[in-house]
Amino acid sequence: MNEFQRDLPLSREPYRDIAARLGVEEETVLTLLRRLQASRIVSRVGPVFTPNRLGVSTLVAAKVPPDRLVEVASLINRCPAVNHNYEREHHYNLWFVVTAPDQAELDRTVAGLEKQTGVSLLVLPMLRDYFIDLGFDMRWPPDDAD
Repeated sequence: MNEFQRDLPLSREPYRDIAARLGVEEETVLTLLRRLQASRIVSRVGPVFTPNRLGVSTLVAAKVPPDRLVEVASLINRCPAVNHNYEREHHYNLWFVVTAPDQAELDRTVAGLEKQTGVSLLVLPMLRDYFIDLGFDMRWPPDDAD
């Protein structure tokens, strides 16, 4: 998993290519991926594009009552336009990114999430590009020797 977070083969059959590199059957790779998705360890496999090059996106923050955090995060996670949803230790304790084909759709999506969750959302549009590594160490248990 670690290797392919940053080097997913760009081909018609990426999972077959991964299997060949690992020396296993394609179905083994697909079975593992389905298992990781079912257990919610992996939520998405796909490219990450430079923000606002294809459509629009924005960071959103929410102040969610602690007793509703799991419920609200679950509602937000169901929205296909949302990614990078995570809890923070801050009074704005839930942060996520919303993407859309255009600004009007982005605004509708955010308004819909506000209505659905009953939580006010703070929209934080990007003013400057920052490029960070979105990969996560997928070894379990993590190797503390690094």
